Amino acid sequence: MLGLAVERTVERTQAMLRIALFADVQNIYYTTRQRYGRQFDYRALWRQLEAEGTLVSAIAYATDRQDSGQRKFQNALRQLGFKVALKPYIQRADGSAKGDWDVGITLDVVELAPQVDRVVLLSGDGDFDRLLERVRQRFGVQTEVYGVPELTADSLIRAADRFHPIDEKLLL
Repeated sequence: MLGLAVERTVERTQAMLRIALFADVQNIYYTTRQRYGRQFDYRALWRQLEAEGTLVSAIAYATDRQDSGQRKFQNALRQLGFKVALKPYIQRADGSAKGDWDVGITLDVVELAPQVDRVVLLSGDGDFDRLLERVRQRFGVQTEVYGVPELTADSLIRAADRFHPIDEKLLL
């Protein structure tokens, strides 16, 4: 009888856990491709997080090259439940490209952190280490990172309460 009561409490606590997910699409695309030669499975991550609580916000940050393959991918993310934030892809005269979402991700994390229990960042970018430290200190939220182990900044791994290595379970 006591075991059932504990189980129900755990289920209730998980259902009430409010989670915000922030996906750095370009970072994850390139790191999973470089390390595994495969694509990330956003649906698998979504299911995993839904089993742990309620996704109150999920934003995927991407650059927009205006091609049909990208539109199809973006629509698939929307169907999952992501809000897709797009920034134009800029090709410079010297051949380099720009499409960085660091400031946008940071602003959204700071804005949403007071409303959730857990901030989940899907990125390996070390520029976010101070962001995670700050939202944990200021808002008392748990911070978690999903990234390719060999390609995730050590400072980001240390800054998070929990690091989840992207492996076979999260790849297509």
